[in-house]
Amino acid sequence: MYNIAIDGPAGAGKSTLSRMLADRLGFVYADTGALYRAVGLFAVQSGVSPQDAAAVEQLLPSIRLELALSPEGQCVLLCGKDVSAAIRAPEISKAASQVSAIPAVRAFLLGLQQKMAQKRDIVMDGRDIGTVVLPHAQLKIFLTATPEDRARRRHAELREKGTKIAYEQVLDEVKERDAQDSGRAIAPLRPAEDALIVDTTGYELEDSLERLYQIAKERLT
Repeated sequence: MYNIAIDGPAGAGKSTLSRMLADRLGFVYADTGALYRAVGLFAVQSGVSPQDAAAVEQLLPSIRLELALSPEGQCVLLCGKDVSAAIRAPEISKAASQVSAIPAVRAFLLGLQQKMAQKRDIVMDGRDIGTVVLPHAQLKIFLTATPEDRARRRHAELREKGTKIAYEQVLDEVKERDAQDSGRAIAPLRPAEDALIVDTTGYELEDSLERLYQIAKERLT
């Protein structure tokens, strides 16, 4: 199986670009961040603080989580219910970052992610894919952009979905998420030693996709 690991900070366009790259290559796409969002959602719905490690760990045996993967897309199932839309709420993004700092949560999800990559050619994105989840991936990319550029993209995305939120608030959330992800003790956000750094600041989506495709094409041939 050919594995492509794409890591990077919040709002770097990992999910969108990874999905498009997988489609162009004929690979399956796996958004592992959705798994952490689902755990965060479960904690919130259960009335548990995502920062309470002991309480979140107690919830884990009750969580049934599945990524229904196909070349057409991905569906996130939490205890049999499709939560693909619910996990994208801004408050769940913060909860996802908080639960991702809990070692028990990361261990709970690690095996599921690795099994996906063993069964098919896959593009997997997240924050520790190249460093922890798929350390032997044939191609590792660290996708980044300035906080301001990432906040602008995220703000536009939220507005398109009808969410009213100020750009300044989105920028603050992006910076807060960066600090949380980079500063956590377990699997902090950082490029793998053999990852290619791709900065998409100022690039349009199609231009960024073309850059990633050409990189992948060179590695595949």
